[in-house]
Amino acid sequence: MSSSFQGRAFDRQQRILSYVRSEGRAVVSEIADLFAISPATLRRDLRALETQRLIVRSYGVFYPTDIGRYETPVDYRHKARTEERLAIAEAAVALMVDVGTVFLDEGALPEDLVGPMRRLQRMTVVTRSLTVAAELGRQTDHDVIIVGGRLRPATMGTVDRWATVMLGELNVDLAFMGANGVSIDRGLTTPDPSVAQAKTAAMQAARQSVLLCEHTRFGVSSFTKFADVGQLTWVITGKQLSRASAQRYGAAGPRVLRV
Repeated sequence: MSSSFQGRAFDRQQRILSYVRSEGRAVVSEIADLFAISPATLRRDLRALETQRLIVRSYGVFYPTDIGRYETPVDYRHKARTEERLAIAEAAVALMVDVGTVFLDEGALPEDLVGPMRRLQRMTVVTRSLTVAAELGRQTDHDVIIVGGRLRPATMGTVDRWATVMLGELNVDLAFMGANGVSIDRGLTTPDPSVAQAKTAAMQAARQSVLLCEHTRFGVSSFTKFADVGQLTWVITGKQLSRASAQRYGAAGPRVLRV
């Protein structure tokens, strides 16, 4: 295969990847029409991107993965509220019954918990997310504690020393965590080291930790590890994760709920 052909394929694949990342998802017909390439060429390009774990396919739809230092734009995460995410949120809130204190991580999935939490008795909620804190204050009567630190605009979460020191002084019953990638070998990962430090501190402050994770995050490794799978008490994800995969992750320690 000539170097010029390989170069054209690489450039085309990068354009396809940029499109999937900008849209947050894509179906084959959209990509084929946009780039005017043959079905055979498109299949090769998509397989190449999947092999590199830059995208993941689920039920005919392709999604970008938060691999390396790449992070899905926060605007997309807010608007992409799927049935899977809503089911995960309901299952997570069910674990909060009779709980006095919880930590809610930054990210789209923890934000989905706010609405269902209106049904719960009053509790104390700790969060690094300004978005979560604002919505809890607006929609519920829970006591909200905002963790201080440097604001990270990408997720509207606080990080760095002030955040980790404050979390180190707290004890919460349950921590509801998000991750950009999760694998048995590489653990729970996120693109930004400062976020990883804050997530580690939050898990250390909690008696039990719950990972809220869409099925497309499994098998993906982002840049920085913040915990091992075995440190989790629960994993809540969608039924799209296969039973076999759920059993493998469950064997590492946590109870895996497919909802």
